[in-house]
Amino acid sequence: MKEKQFDINGDGLSIRARIMSEGNLRTFDRVILCTHGFGSSKDVANITRFAEKELAKHGSDAVLAFDWPGHGRDSRKKLEISVCMNYLDQVISYIKDTLQAKYIYNYSVSFGGYLTLRYLVDKGNPFTRIVLRAPGLRMHDLMLKNVEEADRGRLEKGREVEVGFERKMKIDRSIFDELAAVDVRKYEYFDWADDMLVIHGTKDEMVPFEDSRQFCDNNVIELFAVEGADHSFRNPQYMDMAIHRVIEFFSPENVKE
Repeated sequence: MKEKQFDINGDGLSIRARIMSEGNLRTFDRVILCTHGFGSSKDVANITRFAEKELAKHGSDAVLAFDWPGHGRDSRKKLEISVCMNYLDQVISYIKDTLQAKYIYNYSVSFGGYLTLRYLVDKGNPFTRIVLRAPGLRMHDLMLKNVEEADRGRLEKGREVEVGFERKMKIDRSIFDELAAVDVRKYEYFDWADDMLVIHGTKDEMVPFEDSRQFCDNNVIELFAVEGADHSFRNPQYMDMAIHRVIEFFSPENVKE
């Protein structure tokens, strides 16, 4: 597997990205876009592992990932939902225009899952198929959990606070207003349900498994429950189960392209 780190530039944005593929191809019929969760990055091990297994089976594909604002190697210090949407829009345009992909697949985790669903609400669906692992369906509440109790008063006073894990990023009250304005659970996804799959561990300690169950029931979307898996799928066996199911779901023989 070959990997390239590069920037996607346009619309005043500079997005840190990585692309993984076999051989020396510059364009691809099929590109799988992977988006990471809150506090993670495009370089997280589970994206690399997915790419290795996907390309071993479908060597003419490419796997592309990028850093959300304020994450990984991104140059921004502040996290804003509107900028996240701009990032996703710009990356999709790059895949279509530069990589000349006929089919774009989306594999998104947690915070990335919320942003993918929000993109569908705002702009429609550019993806051939979508897999969401432990999507952050109630992202407003989940984001609030990342704020220390002492910092919540500062937010209410209009100040910025820092959140995150290895890398800290700034947020202010506006991000909660943006998240509250679009609760993805209130929208219908019936038109795309046949081409969507949700994967969730039954022992997820961060995003309730029942959220995904209810979401899938309400929208007639397939739910693949991984018994015993936590939010991060830290057990390699569970992670491999999830990756296998994603690859199967994205396989050309199972897709009406």
